[in-house]
Amino acid sequence: MNIETLREYCLFKKAVTEDFPFGETTLVFRVENKIFLLVALDADPLQFNAKCDPEKAIQLREEYDAVKPGYHMNKTHWNTIIIDGSISVKLLKEIVDDSYDLIVKSLPKKLREEL
Repeated sequence: MNIETLREYCLFKKAVTEDFPFGETTLVFRVENKIFLLVALDADPLQFNAKCDPEKAIQLREEYDAVKPGYHMNKTHWNTIIIDGSISVKLLKEIVDDSYDLIVKSLPKKLREEL
């Protein structure tokens, strides 16, 4: 997965916007103005931060060297995912989906129902 496919995958989701609130090298994806993914555009290899269920976050970190506690984030709820080829595209998409879903679940009921 590269930045173009990651970006397209995120923007395909309902009510997602993108911006650069932390400078030109950190691309942020939001749903209803709440962050669900941050991408470090200057990282080599590419990496992103995704929200994650705390138990699943630990499991992923134990199973994959490319999954680390969230850089500059709450380490309990966020992981940094390094896209180095060791994680399948299918799992990368699941991680993005989980992050999006966690944020959607935290939205007020009216907004959730619209999504």
